[in-house]
Amino acid sequence: MLEQLFKLKANETSVRTELVAGLTTFLTMAYIIFVNPSILAEAKMPFGAVFAATCVAAAIGCFLMAFLANYPIALAPGMGLNAYFAFGVVGGMGHSWQVALGCVFISGIIFLIISVLPIREWIVNAIPKSLKMAIAAGIGLFLALIALKNAGIVVAHPATLVTHGKMTSWPVVMAVLGFAVIVALEYRRVMGGVIIGILLVTVISILAGHQKFAGIFAVPPSIAPVFLQMDLAGALQVGLVTVVFAFLFVDLFDNTGTLIALAHRGGFMRPDGTVPRLRGALIADSSAAMIGAAVGTSTTTSYIESASGINAGGRTGLTAAAVGVLFLLALFLSPLAASIPAYATAPALLYIACLMARGLTEIEWNDVTEAAPAVITAIAMPFTFSIADGIAFGFISYAGIKVAAGRYRDVHPAVGILAVLFVTKYMVIG
Repeated sequence: MLEQLFKLKANETSVRTELVAGLTTFLTMAYIIFVNPSILAEAKMPFGAVFAATCVAAAIGCFLMAFLANYPIALAPGMGLNAYFAFGVVGGMGHSWQVALGCVFISGIIFLIISVLPIREWIVNAIPKSLKMAIAAGIGLFLALIALKNAGIVVAHPATLVTHGKMTSWPVVMAVLGFAVIVALEYRRVMGGVIIGILLVTVISILAGHQKFAGIFAVPPSIAPVFLQMDLAGALQVGLVTVVFAFLFVDLFDNTGTLIALAHRGGFMRPDGTVPRLRGALIADSSAAMIGAAVGTSTTTSYIESASGINAGGRTGLTAAAVGVLFLLALFLSPLAASIPAYATAPALLYIACLMARGLTEIEWNDVTEAAPAVITAIAMPFTFSIADGIAFGFISYAGIKVAAGRYRDVHPAVGILAVLFVTKYMVIG
């Protein structure tokens, strides 16, 4: 049956190899089952229900990729957009988490439509590389600010807006230790380095009496409090168009870029640059984004950590299916998730931020008309505490600078239209 489903012989792999690859991928991305509930809890979402939703959404996404595209690519709620969901849409704009889920669901529907139609590729090709890289780096800086805040390293200040916290406090010391451990383990290519760092800080904190231990295994918590709780009517408000667009836009480039990178890494890409079974992969990741919102979590996306499983020999959807099964088994780890303090997950956020910030190296620094809008995009996200505003400022500045420099031909019509729409939004709504 597995041979018929996943064509193992044709892909020169075996059941054992695929299962080992699945375990490898799961260990490199399992941190999300602890980090995502912690972040969305800041949006007043029930921790246990979000933990369950995270595992279920990830499992469904993995199964979709396995059976629709037969690729060893795993999916789970994405980093960056979960932070925007909690701290931007709910915390910053004051909307309910139900409305935020509605925005994610609507963006998922649009994402599915443009994936089925030949629109997705057109949009991806329309956006200049400098803005794509800047958006990824900006989200990284946004995550870094949240990580430093959760660790107590950065705190509010009435005169200077921000300053450093008490550097000898337990959360700060543990966060620094966790970050050092994660970076060292990842440098040494130790499998599951991120999750090891999180658990190490948690264990030390429990033994020192700074954190309560809730146990390891238990019956999975109910998903009912967040299941199908999207407020679609609230999400259709005119003022939330930018929010829906932000979810859609970031997910579009995150998913597309990850799929292309992993297809290249795994040797799936044809000599002419095309990717076989791409349509199935696009439908899988766009459907996962929509289904994730219905289940009760922020945007579900393809994970670049799938490269670890591909390096371990994963070549088919059986790898992704194995990851999905492991996410379902992780449902029984809710007490362990509840035992992990915010300062233990902060190092993981900071490490992911470091990886995302390297997108700045891809910017064409010798061309100031490319570099300036990219810098504005990247720094606007943490400074305005909004991914959506960072994207908007990027498009507006790119179009404006290019036109002012007499290089209006560099501005793709899609970029120009979006820049005008963003300017109109700020003039009408603010």
